[in-house]
Amino acid sequence: MSRLRIMASLAAVAIAGALAVVLPVSPASAAACATPWSSSAVYTGGMTASYNAHNWSAKWWTQNEVPGGADVWADQGSCSGGGGSTPPPSGSCSYPSWVAGRTYVTGDIVKYTNGQYYRATHDNPGYDPTISTWYWEPYTCSGGGSTPPPTGGFVVSEAQFNQMFPGRNSFYTYNGLVAALSAYSTFANTGSDTVKKQEAAAFLANVNHETGGLVYIVEQNTANYPHYCDTSQPYGCPAGQAAYYGRGPIQLSWNFNYKAAGDALGINLLNNPNLVQTDAAVAWKTGIWYWMSQNGPGTMTAHNAMVNGYGFGQTIRSINGSLECDGRNPAQVQSRVSAYQRFTQILGVSPGNNLSC
Repeated sequence: MSRLRIMASLAAVAIAGALAVVLPVSPASAAACATPWSSSAVYTGGMTASYNAHNWSAKWWTQNEVPGGADVWADQGSCSGGGGSTPPPSGSCSYPSWVAGRTYVTGDIVKYTNGQYYRATHDNPGYDPTISTWYWEPYTCSGGGSTPPPTGGFVVSEAQFNQMFPGRNSFYTYNGLVAALSAYSTFANTGSDTVKKQEAAAFLANVNHETGGLVYIVEQNTANYPHYCDTSQPYGCPAGQAAYYGRGPIQLSWNFNYKAAGDALGINLLNNPNLVQTDAAVAWKTGIWYWMSQNGPGTMTAHNAMVNGYGFGQTIRSINGSLECDGRNPAQVQSRVSAYQRFTQILGVSPGNNLSC
């Protein structure tokens, strides 16, 4: 388990599900119907859908739970007519193209310039779907079978992802991971197909180790929470002294790391650190940010280690080398290596050389 300033300890029970809070909605008679509920769509807290001439609001993460028959859905009253984007005919993907600056409401679905479809999770004044992940999420077009991948595709399919993490917390969604890829276009997308798959496997293997198999969302030792505020920083700790504990797949911690990651990603994480534990795409982006831009205790980023042929062992060194490498904790190193070998096998590629550090 990592003890870097960017890392946090994992030690107790998992927090189940995202900590989404549903805002109260005043029901109105004959309100416009939201986008119809879809059994294949993923809904998070606050998202709306229409079903049986009623609008419904999700209380927390849900998929394939019918409104009216599952406690996750709150009835927002009867509705009529269209609301949001009109669903396309069965077997087609004819949602309108996104237009910058046009006002969209919760449930609207648009086709972005990269060919992906996105659903608005909040009313917003035309935010860019690939940047404003707080307001948009990837959407599975009814004729597409699966969420359209970003340009170049992602080398790990949803089925392979589920095979890698059979016991994962529902917060860590595949759609959230795919949405996060927009932050760094070269992540798992550099070099040959083999190198791309090896890098994806290496990232997910280290994430697997840090989160106990994508189980932990936040640092479990709450006694550590007040320790992550570096008051010497000029911007201080505006979210509170105890607000910068470990969160997400790489357990982002410390106010200066939230500031650095937020600045790089264009998200105000210094003032809103909770986004890392309530927005799956933001959580994944912080992990990819560390992977792509931070050397840690190593001599290179984990990304450079994989694409330049230094091997998986150097990714361990970049993440937690000061505590694990050079014989300091061989059991922890082997845990990461074993996960990497398993994931490369799932992806159908060799693990390469220099697996240990």
